Amino acid sequence: MASPQENDSKPETTITLNDSKPETTITLRSNDGEIFEVPETVAVLSVTIRNMVEDGCAGGIIPLEEVDAETLSWVITYLKKHAALLDPSSKTEKDELDAEFFSDKEFNSLLAIVNAANYLNIEELQDASTGQIAKFIRNKGVATVRKLFGVENDYTPEEEEALRREHQWAHEDGVEPDED
Repeated sequence: MASPQENDSKPETTITLNDSKPETTITLRSNDGEIFEVPETVAVLSVTIRNMVEDGCAGGIIPLEEVDAETLSWVITYLKKHAALLDPSSKTEKDELDAEFFSDKEFNSLLAIVNAANYLNIEELQDASTGQIAKFIRNKGVATVRKLFGVENDYTPEEEEALRREHQWAHEDGVEPDED
């Protein structure tokens, strides 16, 4: 019969929690030709890019024909920050990151981010950026919102007045006067 010490002479297994192998990167090219090297763990937060990787289409450079370099750099920054969250389910932590991320963005930048998030299928960024646009246009007059979105007013003055009467709640106190 073997002694207890003999049974314990199995080879030791070392478990390394911090794997030192280099992280795989994905190469993205914006529509204006700028190249971005992005960690795969970050890039695949985009469903569009994840599908390309899973389908084996990401061997070279992935062209993103609908996203310019400035917007792509914002999207990558957003994804990196969200990928690094200590507790991805923490709404408070996400809200703080989003508040910081969107704090310096102009309206046209928000539109570009929404379009990029839609094109890249990044639901969380799309939701956050459309929420920022909603905050931006809250309490703005009809003419101001039309101007922001480039919508031409094709109503006659009579039709416009009828709409104002029909949707009076939309023109109540708290709406900023339109800028002319």
